[in-house]
Amino acid sequence: MTITTCIFDAYGTLFDVASAARRKAEQPGQGALAEVWAGLAEDWRRKQLEYSWLRAITGEHVPFWDVTQDALDWAMEHHGLDDLELREDLLALYWQLAPYREVPKLLAQLKALGKTCAILSNGSPDMLEGAVDSAGIGLYLDAVLSVEEVGVFKPARAVYDMVGARFGTEPSEVLFVSSNGWDAAGAAGYGFTTAWVNRAGLPVDRLPARPGHILTDLTTIPELL
Repeated sequence: MTITTCIFDAYGTLFDVASAARRKAEQPGQGALAEVWAGLAEDWRRKQLEYSWLRAITGEHVPFWDVTQDALDWAMEHHGLDDLELREDLLALYWQLAPYREVPKLLAQLKALGKTCAILSNGSPDMLEGAVDSAGIGLYLDAVLSVEEVGVFKPARAVYDMVGARFGTEPSEVLFVSSNGWDAAGAAGYGFTTAWVNRAGLPVDRLPARPGHILTDLTTIPELL
């Protein structure tokens, strides 16, 4: 079937999750953060994902905002940052994550091609609304889907079910794009055509399914259609 619908993960795919720590570290008086911001951002994201998986396995779901705060607390303690004001500033910046530079142009191209475009994310609805508004990309999106509708994090199949339920598509009509190899693999196993945006040049995850396409950024997405 022809691809009619392009579904994007949000964090790390459309939005640069390291930008909150980077932007704060660039501010005056942030010497301690400036020394460790890259490691902090990496640990923050890693623990955020780990906590989402563990909660999915145990059935103890909470909004992604809770997971995000817990992950930051772990990362700050790990890097010796005991600063409540810094914590609040970093969390505030997470609602305004910078989009990757190619994102607005890409989404505009896809809409010009007549494709349906949407986000499917672990993020809480209010978090996603803040990021989309801050990035100015809402006019290109037909929907912003949050796992809060089904109460479990990716890669649970119930999350991928949301696409067909919303748009009436068959899996073969969907291109699913994620910067997370495990997410792209999960979506591939579900039946979507998938693209893994492997910005870091990582090995392919050893999982039952593999991403259909591996890209270094989002610019070549239209060629897959």
